[in-house]
Parts: sequence; structure tokens; C-alpha cells
Amino acid sequence: MAEELSPEAIAASKADAKIALLATVSPEGLPHVTLITSLEALSPTRLTWGQFCEGSSKAHVRLNPRAAFLFMNRKMELWRGRCLWRGSATEGADYEFYNRKPMFRYNSYFGIHTVHYMDLVEATGKECLSLFSLVGGSVVARLGRLFALGGRGGVLNGLTKRLLSSARSLKFAAFVDEQGFPRIVPGVASAAAEGRLLILSARCGRELGSMPPGAQVAVYAINLEMESVLVRGPLAGFSRYAGFGVGRVEVNWVYNSMPPLHGVVYPRSDLLVLDSF
Repeated sequence: MAEELSPEAIAASKADAKIALLATVSPEGLPHVTLITSLEALSPTRLTWGQFCEGSSKAHVRLNPRAAFLFMNRKMELWRGRCLWRGSATEGADYEFYNRKPMFRYNSYFGIHTVHYMDLVEATGKECLSLFSLVGGSVVARLGRLFALGGRGGVLNGLTKRLLSSARSLKFAAFVDEQGFPRIVPGVASAAAEGRLLILSARCGRELGSMPPGAQVAVYAINLEMESVLVRGPLAGFSRYAGFGVGRVEVNWVYNSMPPLHGVVYPRSDLLVLDSF
């Protein structure tokens, strides 16, 4: 781990066409993941991102500044690390810089209304995702469904199952480490089973494999059409079925992470219907 971002990492963070994720910790101590394409490095030790819509991560960092980040370019080269949220601003040079970007400058519906700042704690060097490994892991996860008993009750709808199971979707996991920081794990392969079970391939690496059974893990899936979903639940550890190493997550929480309306899809909350006048 490094205490500064490399010049290559800084340059990659400034690209408009990239995957940029922010992981935060909920008030209950649970991992959360958000796509924030405006995330970029101001310097080797400071990052920033612009907020144009509301979502849980924006509230989380104000209550708990511990966060994690990841950005990945078109070559599937990525950098990730841990950071601390240090504050926000609603005016100033960085605020003007974000709102002059084409994506926000010419948008009639929204612009950046808040700029957030984070101090780097540590960062990895450059990592590369292997397409062969992702496809292979997806096959293993799909085969793992054959040996998995269905979870209790149907939780995952058609879109969620498709995003979590498709080899064309990029999947990232997150968990909270022993120091209370969230950690993002790239290159996760998964497949939705019956009921509420999500099968993970052991190909996703030692990071998830070292988690204790029952630890809460979040899995974020996004495809090329920018459809995305976030699910969360306890990890039942990794086992071998017919020679395949797979893990099981019993999903108990589903979050719509697509703008403009972010929110919890499951468990469903009762709606309060008011009479109109």
C-alpha cells in the first residue's frame, strides 16, 4: 500500500469515461457502494467528487468519514484505496470547475450543488482485471447454483437477477474491515440462485475468502447500459461443491442505485397515503 497516488493514477482519475466507486459505512456499520463518476484526485493525497443527486452515501460520510474508493479505466486498469471525508463546499473554484464540465454545464435538469473532499489514507498500485478470469468466474458461479439450496422467500426481481448473473455486468463487493473502513473488492463473479441466494465464485480472490462467516457483504453490479443495483447480506463463507469453490450470500437488502430516485427496494416499507385537498 502507498501513502500517495501515482501520477498515472491521478491521470486515470481525471478521465470522464471511467468507473468510479465510493464505498461508505451506514449508521448500522454496514457497507454501501455508490457509482460517482465525478470522483477524481486533486493531488497525490486528496480526492474530490461532485454531488448532483441525493443518495445514502452522501449522508453516510457526514456521520462516518471512513470511506473507500475505486476508479477503473477502459483498459480495465484500476486503482483503489481508503480515505477520510473532510468536508464539503457549495461554492468556490472546485464548484465552478465541476459545473463547467460539459456533462453538467449543458444539462437543463441538474448541476453539481456540492463538492466533497477526501484525504487519502492509503492506495494500491495499478491492478488489472482479466476478462478471461471474469468469464471463468461467472461460469463457476453459475455452476455453483446447481448445488445451492434456495434461500427463504423471493427477494430478487428479474432486473436484479439479470444484473447479478450476467457475465456482461461488472461486479464489485464491499465489506467493513477490522479498522472500520469499507473495502472494495473488484472482479467479483456472481449468479443469483433461487429465493434470496447470491452465489459468488471463489475466483474473486482471497479478500472475500478471508471474511468470517456471517460478515455483511455488499455486491454492486453495473452493465454497459449503466443499469445498476446494490444488494447486501451475510456471507455464509466459501465451500467446495463438486470441485468448485463458491460462496453464498443470503440477500436481505436491495437498493436501487440508479438516478434520479435512489432508495431501498427490499425490504419494502409501508406507504403513507394522504388525502388530497
